[in-house]
Amino acid sequence: MHIHILGICGTFMGGLAALAREAGHRVTGCDAGVYPPMSDQLRALGIDLIEGFSADQLALAPDMFVVGNVVSRARLPDGSPKFPLMEAILDAGALYTSGPQWLAEHVLLGRHVLAVAGTHGKTTTTSMLAWVLEKGGKAPGFLVGGVPLDFGVSARLGEGPAFVIEADEYDTAFFDKRSKFVHYRPRTAVLNNLEFDHADIFDDLAAIERQFHHLVRTVPGTGRLVVNATEESLQRVLAQGCWSELARFGVGGEWQARGSHDAFDVLRHGEVVGRVEWELSGLHNQMNALAAIAAADHVGVPPAEAARALGSFRNVRRRMELRGTVARGGGAITVYDDFAHHPTAIRTTLDGLRKKLDAAGKKSERILAAFEPRSNTMKLGVMAAQLPWSLASADLSFCHTAGLDWDVAAALAPMGDRAQLAGAVEPLVKQIVAAARPGDHIVCMSNGGFGGVHDKLLAALRTAAAS
Repeated sequence: MHIHILGICGTFMGGLAALAREAGHRVTGCDAGVYPPMSDQLRALGIDLIEGFSADQLALAPDMFVVGNVVSRARLPDGSPKFPLMEAILDAGALYTSGPQWLAEHVLLGRHVLAVAGTHGKTTTTSMLAWVLEKGGKAPGFLVGGVPLDFGVSARLGEGPAFVIEADEYDTAFFDKRSKFVHYRPRTAVLNNLEFDHADIFDDLAAIERQFHHLVRTVPGTGRLVVNATEESLQRVLAQGCWSELARFGVGGEWQARGSHDAFDVLRHGEVVGRVEWELSGLHNQMNALAAIAAADHVGVPPAEAARALGSFRNVRRRMELRGTVARGGGAITVYDDFAHHPTAIRTTLDGLRKKLDAAGKKSERILAAFEPRSNTMKLGVMAAQLPWSLASADLSFCHTAGLDWDVAAALAPMGDRAQLAGAVEPLVKQIVAAARPGDHIVCMSNGGFGGVHDKLLAALRTAAAS
C-alpha cells in the first residue's frame, strides 16, 4: 500500500510513518515545516517528503491519504484554502482517513493494546511501560510522543502481541472530532490523571471527562483499567460506568508506594511486591511508575521484575534532560530541557527538582525557571492565574512573552521581582545570564523548540565565565 501523509512531521504522524514503513508500505508525506530532526529521521527510512500542501500532490495517486489534525478547511486572508491538497482530495473523491484510524486498522488490529492516557505524564509513562515489557521479554511494539532514551526511536512494530501507545485526548482530525484514543481499542488502559487542558477544543473539564469515558467504554470486560485513585475527575469518569477490571494506584488504591521518590517499595493490597531505585525525582514519576507496574502486571510481567526494570529506565528526551553544565566561580551552572507546559506540569517538575536538591543537602542551590506559554491552552491565557502557583518552587522565573495577547505582567505580578519578562529569546538569555550564579539550576520549559534557548544559554554562560 502507498500512503501519503498530510502533516507528516508531527510527533504522532512521524511515528505512524515509521511504523508504516517498517510494515512494508510505501510512505510519502508533506508538511509546512519539513526540517530536522524529524525530516532527517523520515528520509533515513526512505520516506519522500514534500514541503507544503500543494494540490498537485494529488497526482501521486496513493492508495490512501492519511490526514493529520494539523489540516483544516481554513482559508487565508485572500480567500484561498490554507490546505489546497485537502480541497483537491475532497473534490476528487479520493480515499482519505485519519492517522488514528489508519493506525487502528493497519497496526493495532489483533494486538494487545496498552494505552496510556492523562493530562500529564503520558509520554514518560508510555516509555516506562514499553521498557518494562521489553525487559520482561515481551518485545512490545510502541508509539510514543517523544524519544525514549532506552530505545532511541519513538515507534516500532515489535515482535510480541503487546503494543504500547500514548493515548492522546486531542481531537482526531477536522472530520472526526473524537479524541484520538477512542480509535485504539485497548485491553489495558491507564488513566493517569485528568485536568482541564486543550481550551481550543474543549469547553470545560466535563467535556474532557466525557471523552475519557468514551475510552473506558471501549475496554473489554476481560481488560483492565489502571486508574489514579487520587483524581476526583477520574472517579467521576468511572461513575458514568465501568465494565472492566479496575486497578487503582496511589493513596486509596491497591497499588501504592512507600519510601522516597527515588527509592521506594511497591505495595499491592499492603504487601511489598517490588522495589524501585532510580535516578528520577518527584511524586509524579513515582505515580507514573505505579501505573506502569500495574499495567505490565496485566500482560504477565511480575511486579518485582517490573520494578527492577524501572531501575535502569533512562527517561525520555526533554524530560528534565541535562543539556549542559558551565563551570563558573568555583561552582557550576546546570541547564535542563523539559517539556512541561501546563501549570500543573510546571509545578510538578520544579517541585521534583527542589525536593531532589534538598534531599541531596543542596538547599542553598537555586532553581531558575525559563518558560514560554506556547501550548494552545496557554496562548489563550485561560490558565494565566495559575502561573505564580506553578512557579512557586523556582527562586527566579523568566517568561518568554512573544505571541501572547494577554497581560503576562499582571498574571506574574504576585511574584514581584522573582519574575522577569522578555519578548524575544535573546533578551531572555541576557536576563538569565545576568542573574545566574554558581550552583544554579536553569530549567527551560516549553512544548516547542523555544528558539534554541538551551544552546544560546550555554554559549552565553560560557562567554560570561571566560570574561
